[in-house]
Amino acid sequence: MDMLEEPPSSSATVPIDLISQNLPDLNRQPSRRSVARRQDSARPRGADAPRQPRERFPTGEETRAFRRKFFPEATTAEWNDWRWQLRNRIKSLAHLERIFQLSDDEREAVSRHTGSLPVGITPYYASLMNLADPMDALRRTHIPVGQEYVKVQGEADDPLGEDHDLAAPGLVHRYPDRVLFLTTGFCSTYCRYCTRSRMVGEAGGIYDFSTRQWDQALAYIEAHTEIRDVLLSGGDPLTIADEKLDYLLGRLRAIKHVEFIRLGSKVPTVLPMRITRKLTKMLRKYHPLWMSIHVTHPKELTPEATEAYARLADAGIPLGSQTVLLQGINDDISIMKPLMHGLLMRRVKPYYLYQCDPITGSAHFRTPVSKGLEIIEGLRGHTTGYAVPHFVIDAPGGGGKIPLLPNYLVGRDGDDVLLRNFENKVYRYGDPGGTTGAEAK
Repeated sequence: MDMLEEPPSSSATVPIDLISQNLPDLNRQPSRRSVARRQDSARPRGADAPRQPRERFPTGEETRAFRRKFFPEATTAEWNDWRWQLRNRIKSLAHLERIFQLSDDEREAVSRHTGSLPVGITPYYASLMNLADPMDALRRTHIPVGQEYVKVQGEADDPLGEDHDLAAPGLVHRYPDRVLFLTTGFCSTYCRYCTRSRMVGEAGGIYDFSTRQWDQALAYIEAHTEIRDVLLSGGDPLTIADEKLDYLLGRLRAIKHVEFIRLGSKVPTVLPMRITRKLTKMLRKYHPLWMSIHVTHPKELTPEATEAYARLADAGIPLGSQTVLLQGINDDISIMKPLMHGLLMRRVKPYYLYQCDPITGSAHFRTPVSKGLEIIEGLRGHTTGYAVPHFVIDAPGGGGKIPLLPNYLVGRDGDDVLLRNFENKVYRYGDPGGTTGAEAK
């Protein structure tokens, strides 16, 4: 039996990360001849049974050209099958060299890699990258370089202290009324700046990602009635098979004090064909359900991603974006503004702009904090407020998300607060008896 299609038993310890462990066998498709034979045997004699409509997905021009060159044997149906995309991820040095013109730095960095955060790029996502330029924005986020092996002061494997706040295996309880539920260690692609690089791609230790771990986390949530909000993350929860995800969402929705559920996922951006009609039909059962979509650059807003976002929005799922500020990749208002505009046009509300976490080996990605404030100031007042995300630092050591804003408070003059607008003009606001701004110079 295909374990990816089997709902987990609450009593058995079944690995959740089945996709990454035994993907080729678990996803092996029956031959076309055998499928046709079963369909023929099931069709009433003398009648034409209706055929199941094939899942259709738009394909961008660059992606079509990439597929013809590097995956000529793949049919359109296979290319648009998310499981085919996962089975054919680019993971080895040899596979990278077949597609990319690697620099010496990239080649050496890939050769050195061991342990968690492996290389993994879906063919679709690779088609968006510049194959000849090592400085291409999306390529830099997914192919290792030598700087990844340099640890600077302040960096840590778990900079946010998530392991310290584990209330149950895989369950982080930091905020009073909400928890982070780490459901899997598998991602369809692996970002080199990943906050959870210590655990993704290599299950083990306190993160074994089994149904037993799920059950322990669910038992904790059931016992703590103050929990009203559950965020499913990982890894990427949308890499879990439909039936298993349906099972987990059903268990959570059965807990009366859980008011709403969120999913954090990069899949709609890097593996958009995963957002099938079957998946969105299942997700609709669990409203109020929200989704945070990870996006990095305007190049990701392809026809495929647009279709995936539309399917989720049409299913009634409010969509918010999460973007990590990355040096030389998206740290410019000329990149960030069209990204935020493009998301709004696709019914995704810009939600968070993250200062890059001080994960081990990420110094080459981090910008000064002032850069994030500069970008917010370049958005605020210069475009619709809907396009302005919250700029936050997730405080090292478990302090949680701390929002930062440019300083628009100039000071105080008697009963007036002095405020600066987006044009750097100063305005007075009457505030008799107030003290706001008195300390400003």
